Amino acid sequence: MEFTLPGNFLLGVSTAATQIEGGDTNSNWNDWYKKGRITDGTDPATANDHWLRWREDTALMAELGIKTYRFSLEWSRLEPEKGRYDEAAFAQYRDEILLMKEKGIVPLLTIHHFSVPMWYENKGGFSKSENIADFLALVRQVVEHFGDIVSDYITINEPNVYATNSWCFGMWPPGHKSFKETVAVMENMACAHIKAYGIIHSLRRKMGYSDTKVGFANHVRVFEPENPRNPAHVFFAKGIDHLFQGALSRAMSLGDFPLPLKNRWGLPRGEYSDFIGVNYYSRSTISGPADGVRKNCPKNDLGWEIYPEGIVRVSKMLHDILPRPIYITENGTCDLNDSFRSRYIYEHLRAIAQSTLPFERYYHWCFCDNFEWIEGNHAKFGIVSIEGAEKKRVVKKSGSFYAEIIQKNGVDRELYEKYVAAEEYNIR
Repeated sequence: MEFTLPGNFLLGVSTAATQIEGGDTNSNWNDWYKKGRITDGTDPATANDHWLRWREDTALMAELGIKTYRFSLEWSRLEPEKGRYDEAAFAQYRDEILLMKEKGIVPLLTIHHFSVPMWYENKGGFSKSENIADFLALVRQVVEHFGDIVSDYITINEPNVYATNSWCFGMWPPGHKSFKETVAVMENMACAHIKAYGIIHSLRRKMGYSDTKVGFANHVRVFEPENPRNPAHVFFAKGIDHLFQGALSRAMSLGDFPLPLKNRWGLPRGEYSDFIGVNYYSRSTISGPADGVRKNCPKNDLGWEIYPEGIVRVSKMLHDILPRPIYITENGTCDLNDSFRSRYIYEHLRAIAQSTLPFERYYHWCFCDNFEWIEGNHAKFGIVSIEGAEKKRVVKKSGSFYAEIIQKNGVDRELYEKYVAAEEYNIR
């Protein structure tokens, strides 16, 4: 029931710029909304108005005791036209970072989190290798503007999710359905990460800093056969695991490109992550070539299985590829009524505390309810709700629980009884 986290462990929250900032910045997600592709019809240009209320949100994080904040930059704000950078946007992000640090919050800056400017989308985005140079130019600008105040970077968030949802299944912009393009996007993002890793280290080293940490946020799941005695189930589980996450994890971590990926640039093998960034939510149960969910198990309000043990299993898988400190860069659940989120947080943090793996940080996804990509605003992942037309910030019960975990660096019996004991998952 009780657990204590390591003394150096940092508890934080995550967000993504497109999901909270608001504003029509002519990004691919603004365009996707205009095409009527958001399930509940909500507009990312509204979002949570964080671009206007970042001081308020940063102050609230500080009140909750948040130790570290993972956030992203909106590329279409920073570079609205190819080669033209908006210095005012850079200046506002800089002010926000400085306020974080003033409040004692360690920034973890994500450069690419699913959103790109339409000028980049229109030229093929990450599906074309010649466009990698545009991303690397942005990386240089980011480090030149923030390298003196930010030491920790994520180059790319969930390249496997971006590639499959945008280029294979057609659910996200640009809505393509091509396995060939999906593989090309994965290859190009691996190359972009490896080159960005070198650029960030090199630029900060020239600035006189030796504390640089660079990684990528890797969406990983447990893929298990529905029937482990069924050879077909085992075959498909292993195959999907390899195609979705295994091959790309090796490419981005080590410069090793297993089939179907190809190293078309002759990039040297090496070690290209200073930490393991783990985005973990669920387990997939496989009986064929499609994703599946185990029957009669705890599920969240999007129907994803709740499987806390998996957070350690996937972390070990990545640690076996490249032993590094582990940051859980995203972990959270869709819970519309905040009726089981405290239990979810408790069980995942307990699994981490009981592990011998080198976990150092945990970022809850997410800070506040937000624009959840094609689901729109109806999927609730936050420990803070956004209420009414005035978008009032209201800390949920799970947010109070999380704040008390931070204070105590763990969960004692009193905290468990207060927040967790009465909560139950939906079994369906």
